[in-house]
Amino acid sequence: MRQIENVVHKRYICQRKYRRRKKRLHRLARHLFPVSAFLFATIVCMVAFMPSGDKTVDPPAADVPASNESIQNSPPQSASDPSVASEPIAAGTWKLVLVNPWNPLPENYTVQTVTLQNGLQVDERCYPDLQAMMDACRADGLTPVICSAYRTQEVQESLYQQEVGRYLDKGYDQDAAEAEAGKSVAVPGTSEHQLGLAVDIVDIDHQLLDESQENTEVQKWLMAHSWEYGFILRYPTGKSEITGIIYEPWHYRYVGRDDAKQIHALGVCLEEYLAD
Repeated sequence: MRQIENVVHKRYICQRKYRRRKKRLHRLARHLFPVSAFLFATIVCMVAFMPSGDKTVDPPAADVPASNESIQNSPPQSASDPSVASEPIAAGTWKLVLVNPWNPLPENYTVQTVTLQNGLQVDERCYPDLQAMMDACRADGLTPVICSAYRTQEVQESLYQQEVGRYLDKGYDQDAAEAEAGKSVAVPGTSEHQLGLAVDIVDIDHQLLDESQENTEVQKWLMAHSWEYGFILRYPTGKSEITGIIYEPWHYRYVGRDDAKQIHALGVCLEEYLAD
């Protein structure tokens, strides 16, 4: 009998201890819940208002090129390229910086870019006129596509070496391969694409980067109207000895509306215009 009483008593003691622990846990939970809620809300606010890294602008989806192996697209790049490097360019002259085989990019050159919907980038200062030109072209029922824009030193180096390799495969020696490659793909450090002011534009229905591009309705429109938006056909036909680059009826360079108007009226290339 006494053994039974002892068992009952022990069970009673255990039940009391269990109830006390349960009450303590409930009280602790009531105190911790407000603190947890506050911490959670703080973290959510920090994430929501955390500033993003790059400035991004989303132009119409038509700026995204259709898949075509004949076009070499540059991957999206950072907003500035510290690998290219010079003294700040005077205000107002940035639009006319001359870059060609004999005039490399200024040292310490940096560019603040804005990102297009397809991941390509351009100098943010030329973006408004670029978008206005693309919109006007589309408004006339055409479908222009920006297939290449700003490039870093590393990207330009990769494209150039690929072109050199093509000539090596044809049997050219190293020096000859580099010389020929430089006529169609600028030697790294001498490409206008590194300025962020140059864009390659093609017709969505004809995306070959060759002279046949001049026959597309998009190129006919751009050659007639690009100057109205501050852009010039940078490597026109018959000017290769002056520019150092083959005729490219798809490569447009921003120089600003006033200078583009004069260049168009004179029928000269940028080198000739700056030499006057």
